[in-house]
Amino acid sequence: MGSIDFEKLILEEIANSGHLNTYEFAKDLQQDHQLIVGAIKSIQSVGEIINTEQCQQENLVLTEEGVLIADKGSHEALLYNDIPSEGIKQADIKNLGPNASIGFSKAMSSGWLRIDKSAEGGPRVYKKVESIEDSVQQSLIKILNNEYKEMADAKIKELKKRKLVATQIIKSFTVTKGKDFSLSVKRLEADLTADLLLSGLWEELTFKPYNFDALGASLPSGHLHPLMKVRSQFRQIFLEMGFTEMPTNNFVESSFWNFDTLFQPQQHPARDAHDTFFLSDPAVSKLEEMPQSYIEAVKRTHEHGGYGSQGYQYDWKLEEAKKNILRTHTTAVSSRMLYKLAQQETFTPAKFFSIDRVFRNETLDATHLAEFHQIEGLVADRNLTLGDLIGTLYEFFKKLGIKKLRFKPAFNPYTEPSMEVFSYHEGLKKWVEVGNSGVFRPEMLRPMGLPEDVSVIAWGLSLERPTMIKYGISNIRDLIGHKVDLNMVYNNPICLLE
Repeated sequence: MGSIDFEKLILEEIANSGHLNTYEFAKDLQQDHQLIVGAIKSIQSVGEIINTEQCQQENLVLTEEGVLIADKGSHEALLYNDIPSEGIKQADIKNLGPNASIGFSKAMSSGWLRIDKSAEGGPRVYKKVESIEDSVQQSLIKILNNEYKEMADAKIKELKKRKLVATQIIKSFTVTKGKDFSLSVKRLEADLTADLLLSGLWEELTFKPYNFDALGASLPSGHLHPLMKVRSQFRQIFLEMGFTEMPTNNFVESSFWNFDTLFQPQQHPARDAHDTFFLSDPAVSKLEEMPQSYIEAVKRTHEHGGYGSQGYQYDWKLEEAKKNILRTHTTAVSSRMLYKLAQQETFTPAKFFSIDRVFRNETLDATHLAEFHQIEGLVADRNLTLGDLIGTLYEFFKKLGIKKLRFKPAFNPYTEPSMEVFSYHEGLKKWVEVGNSGVFRPEMLRPMGLPEDVSVIAWGLSLERPTMIKYGISNIRDLIGHKVDLNMVYNNPICLLE
């Protein structure tokens, strides 16, 4: 069977009767209403051949159970017909079908049945009337045939209550002739091609008017995540303050650079599986490439101390230092850079920074992830003090637009003194830790070969928490991870750190 030309049928109907309703027209043709609506929209796209006006109407439709009753009969009528002339025990009613219980209840309400409670063997159900009229089935058939306009509202309400009937809202279009009405639809050309120009056919065609005010479709493009916007601002601030960016392209680090060079003991809790992700392949690194003298200096400092320290008084093991891990902080990169700085013939002051990803086996909550970004800055110069560190931190955070700072004494294996840095979070309405800081210990610096009067002040903070403060985000899982709303990424404003 060939396809139906709905456009032709619609135009012919309008020419004959002057108008049509798309829903009624679809019913007459026994076709899907949406096919008729689609044809209407196709005709509209050509020009003002037709006029349309949207309308809606409420119709009653049968539910699945209602359709079944219209075909077979109501539950109460079926039950009545199943009652034998000699009656049936009330206890056996439930065996007459899946809907016997509701049918019994409705039949009793209609006065079709009676119960003899004095019957031998228990209450017995008999027919009370000789015949019945299944008004429920008759009503449903009327609704099915769209012949219910005269039906009493009470009857319709009862059928709705029994969930046999539902109200369906039908949206349709009333279609009338337009000013350019025609029985034939002549399509407008959209493009003026080179072939049309060369052949001269363009003179015989009608073209769609150009809309020079149209903005056109949005071009697909990437969107910067808020973290990347804030990262860019942090990087610019460091560069403005004269810092040099450190290379941080090694997510996998050896325990030697991540822990041992920082004077962090091999028995420290942070080095076990609860805080660190260890690699299985390759499980160990090639520390033989490192200068043996530096390895020995680190070993000696751990075991026996020096530079005013007694060390940790344990047997330092090379096997432990060779274990590969996902770096737990970017301070491992700082250690590499300081060692390289110490190898210069003449020491020159330096300022370094890094912003990159680190990994810790954390319990996830509103402010912690197992993978996050760490921002680190350090200054190496002669005779630096805690006052220099605090002043640098105030200046650094002031450039971020964060002026409410608090410092709390803390312990780090590789800094002394050490301070945690807190900022007030307007969203969480509490003080939130945004970083850690301190002065690197001599036990870390002197084995590298840095001069006795050289001090290194350093601080680290996460990229996520300042981003949460700037963008008013209270849960870190709404900022990064699989639960992020992509619309937030598309629509978030430009980051501006005052």
